[in-house]
Amino acid sequence: MHSHLHGLDLTGMGRESLEAVLAAEVLEERDWAGGEAFAEAYLMETRGIIFPWNMERDKRNPFGSLPGPDLVGFVAENSGYRFALWEVKTSSEETYPPQIMSVRSGHMGHQIDRLAHDITTIYQLIKWLHPRVRCGPHQAAFDRSCTNYFNSVKKSVAIFGVLIRDTQPNEGDLLARGRTLRGELASTTQCDLVALYLPCWQLDQLVPSNRQGGDSWITGC
Repeated sequence: MHSHLHGLDLTGMGRESLEAVLAAEVLEERDWAGGEAFAEAYLMETRGIIFPWNMERDKRNPFGSLPGPDLVGFVAENSGYRFALWEVKTSSEETYPPQIMSVRSGHMGHQIDRLAHDITTIYQLIKWLHPRVRCGPHQAAFDRSCTNYFNSVKKSVAIFGVLIRDTQPNEGDLLARGRTLRGELASTTQCDLVALYLPCWQLDQLVPSNRQGGDSWITGC
């Protein structure tokens, strides 16, 4: 992987960014839940995100778990592609916003900040993706995403925070966090917060419905 990344068309600052990312390596395991599958299906349909790997394979292999965010893929843009990273949270809490939108460790605000600034997380994502796209149809998207990231001095990524709720819709779920992120992130970092409100299910129905009924649980009431 190192030799492949060193062969990319990088600027001087891009190469410095690459070396900084390659020097950061800490392993982390992730668990998966029904809400993440819901977010993956929804955002593939609405945002055109490319997922280069069947996530179900890694769900069966705890040593292959995706590090860092809940989901990772590529999103097309005028300059080619860039990495698309997601954090997914679910909450039935009858407060707006729910506690999981805070900046406490493990909550949405903290995790988005980590995706935007923690190069150890980016290193793990690149390391995880590389063998899955090498010599395949998504290698060009991977290479362009890496090039954009390094040449932007580690800023060009698309980050999505997805909140899944079984409560009534309320703009207070995202408003304060969105205002904070607008003032903290670089202009070359895209960050979208999305709230999905379930009209027909309770959150604890997502996983069993997905296992028993295929994809029918996301198609309508």
